[in-house]
Amino acid sequence: MDTMGFWAPEIDKGEIMKIIKSLFAPIKTWGNLLKVPITIKKSDIFDSPREAADNYRGFHINDWEKCLGCGTCGEICPTKAIEMYSIKELVISDGHKPERPAIDYGRCSFCALCVDICTSDSLKMSKEYIHISTNANTMKFIPKENGIHNIPFEIGYSRDEISDLLDLNRNEIDEIPHEGRINSFMELIKGFSKEMAISEAARCVECGICTETCPAHMNIPEYIKCILTDDLTSGLEYLYETNPLSNACGRVCTHKCEDACVIGNRGEAISIRWLKRYIVDNSSDEDYKSIAMHNVSKIINGSVAIVGAGPGGLSAGYYLRTLGYSVDIYDAHALPGGVIRYGVPPYRFPDDALEQDLKVIKQMGINFIMNTKIGEDIKLSDLEETYDAIYLSTGHWVPKKLPIENLEHKNVQYSNEFLEQSRNYLRGKGLMPEIDKQVIVIGGGDVSFDVARTLLRFQQEKYGETEVHFIARKNEENLAASRVEVIEGKEEGLIMHLERSPSRILIDELDEITGVESKVCQTIILDNGCAKTEYKNIKPEIIKGTRIYLSVGSTTEIEYFNSVQKKSLPINRKNILSVEENQQIKNYPHIFAGGDLTGGKDVITAVANGHEAAKSIDAYLIQQSLN
Repeated sequence: MDTMGFWAPEIDKGEIMKIIKSLFAPIKTWGNLLKVPITIKKSDIFDSPREAADNYRGFHINDWEKCLGCGTCGEICPTKAIEMYSIKELVISDGHKPERPAIDYGRCSFCALCVDICTSDSLKMSKEYIHISTNANTMKFIPKENGIHNIPFEIGYSRDEISDLLDLNRNEIDEIPHEGRINSFMELIKGFSKEMAISEAARCVECGICTETCPAHMNIPEYIKCILTDDLTSGLEYLYETNPLSNACGRVCTHKCEDACVIGNRGEAISIRWLKRYIVDNSSDEDYKSIAMHNVSKIINGSVAIVGAGPGGLSAGYYLRTLGYSVDIYDAHALPGGVIRYGVPPYRFPDDALEQDLKVIKQMGINFIMNTKIGEDIKLSDLEETYDAIYLSTGHWVPKKLPIENLEHKNVQYSNEFLEQSRNYLRGKGLMPEIDKQVIVIGGGDVSFDVARTLLRFQQEKYGETEVHFIARKNEENLAASRVEVIEGKEEGLIMHLERSPSRILIDELDEITGVESKVCQTIILDNGCAKTEYKNIKPEIIKGTRIYLSVGSTTEIEYFNSVQKKSLPINRKNILSVEENQQIKNYPHIFAGGDLTGGKDVITAVANGHEAAKSIDAYLIQQSLN
């Protein structure tokens, strides 16, 4: 109230200034009528481009050398402005698709989500913002490193730590700590919990590059998505559609898919192998039974003999049964599984996991004929007379040797023999191998580490202490073994002697082994990828040990072919059997081969070979029936 007795509102000075400005604003604008307009020619724009403000989101640039062609940018685009195009000039390779993103600037909202999620850091946005055309169809571009007009512009926007949309760090798998690990043969990896599996699965961008790289072309993004939706029944179906040994590959696969994972380009690859294992470990017996019953077919098409009950033979048998063939699998061992049964230590792959895969395969009606060696117990020619087609997948069971003195000593044992004896003992079907207090393993690959780490456990059980010496020609960086084997072997107490080449086995006057003489050497990796060993003029090192285990590779056994057949077989100097693209043996159209026999190097390749062979055998027999 004022002194006159009536009410007056309080005056807001800010509002008064707004009113004054609004009154005079038109006058200021009218002043522009007196200015001379400026016209910028199209040529001037591109000859002398005007720089935009800092952090301006202009047209995209894409470094084709970095780009993986994964298509993640297109998947996230909210306006569907990005489409992937195949580029003929690009070379297909593991981890890369021959595709590049095309961007429709009639749709693009310049939100930069494509940049924030780019898996290779190839995609950015420049300060280039001008494009002149009367044709609306010229608004779509496949940008390169110099933008859309091939004119270099400064970077206007790129991803940073705050805007990064990818989770680059793996979820740690639950495993037994290395302290005290050698006290048992218990499986080292415990697996993901449900929460950790879902968190790891959420990192996947579903690009499918992993599927292209996997030898078996497994449905990887599909089964990972099933983990996210907690639909393990469908996940198991996706697994067994392309891999009937998913329990095995969930543990011992060489996981080429992870090497190709686009997330691994900037961070840590998704744990694809462990996600596969999560599905198989947490699926019910009913789910497994359903897989077998759903895939089995009536026997209507003929009969096939498979020689070798390893991964390749099991895979071929599984898919041949889905196609309606009667399948008999022959193997010289007492139990099916091949190398994953007899060559992989139980701390990496226990029998229970293999039995789950075998249960599915057996339920499909495949007949196993064990303890039967082709060429001795039954001739290959007998199989040719009995069956419509044959698939050979007999693996690598013949050990390679080194040209060193005293190799034939009774206390020199080869990896295949030792690992098979060890597995039989641990499953209660044989005697414990002879274990000395001081032993030497010669090798460098994964199998040699399997031998050495198995010896550590036996020594710990028998003596309460360990002394396993490991000799390899290469340095740690270039060892053929996987990195995890090297790390875990060292954690468990292996004594490493690297860049050493054994020259002779030392024997005393009582004809007992006392050690190995080894030359100091250096292995050089040549440009073609081959290794060359150079010896140094240094006094040889003496490594003490009373028993030697040799693990320098193995080769194929093809004694089941008769002398006439061997002369016409396409076998190279490494004793690898060459086959046609459909895995047919030349000159023997009814015989197919795969796995280690034809140069395969791992379980997943053998599985893929078995799948392809089944399809080829089916095509061959259908053609035969039409002739």
